[in-house]
Amino acid sequence: MSESVVMLSHEMLAGVRRPLEAAGLRVAERWTLTEAERQATRAIVHAGEIPLTPDFLTSFPQLGLIACVSVGYDGVDVPWCRARGIEVTHAKGLNADDVADHALGLMLASWRKIVAGDAVVREGGWRDDPRLRPPPGLKGRRLGVMGLGAIGEAVAVRAEACGMQVAWWGPNPKPARWPRAESLLALAQDSDVLVVACRADASNRKAVSREVIEAVGPKGLIVNVARGSVIDEDALIAALKDGRLGRAALDVFEEEPTPAARWADVPNTVLTPHTAGGTVDSIPRMVAQAVENVRLFLSGQPVASPVDA
Repeated sequence: MSESVVMLSHEMLAGVRRPLEAAGLRVAERWTLTEAERQATRAIVHAGEIPLTPDFLTSFPQLGLIACVSVGYDGVDVPWCRARGIEVTHAKGLNADDVADHALGLMLASWRKIVAGDAVVREGGWRDDPRLRPPPGLKGRRLGVMGLGAIGEAVAVRAEACGMQVAWWGPNPKPARWPRAESLLALAQDSDVLVVACRADASNRKAVSREVIEAVGPKGLIVNVARGSVIDEDALIAALKDGRLGRAALDVFEEEPTPAARWADVPNTVLTPHTAGGTVDSIPRMVAQAVENVRLFLSGQPVASPVDA
């Protein structure tokens, strides 16, 4: 096992080197990879939203594992990997509560104009500023959750604590204590707030389309803590500018980092830089899971958290 190489796929993962080496593993980095290291690489530790192309992966003759530190793995073609004997793992459910907390924070910050209020106070203004016209309360409002996985369920529980009425939609029916809408469009039509919390894949790219956005409407709010690919971002921006959508609160974007100029004149938005899932509690858990998956794989044992596919 000591001769096998574990490669870090992106500079954001540089901090994972130490725990991998503490586990007795030989570590290489994509940005300094030698040909000898490439030939010896058996596992890649990866940030799941970043694309790994087949052309790139086929250059590793001994590759058998892609261990995503993240919960998401939309940058990895799992069926392609499985067909070639490459296992894919992820940090299943390890940051669901943190992402749900962030989603609730985005919802409150937007719905109750908390960010706008902060700006008004810092500018020397007060509550008579026209930007701070009294908003509606949350109690009794309708929350729609797109994707009722671990994150979606955690969001629903938190919304219920705020007195909201919860419904959800996903492509696959499942037992739940909240009603499932007939379609995503039906969910949007019946929601004051739509929270996007689904797993991103090719089937739901831009699923939150212009039609869905307009169904949420000029008084509604869309919150996205899933992936930027799930929303038609151009349509979202146009609807916000035209008043066909009331507000948006986003942690993820079509392109990351998202260009600041893209949002400079977009009203009624609260934006955070893809930080929902990263806390001092969740990050060590996710790193430890990835390291354990690598260790198990290189020892010839079943991995702990394979992608369900």
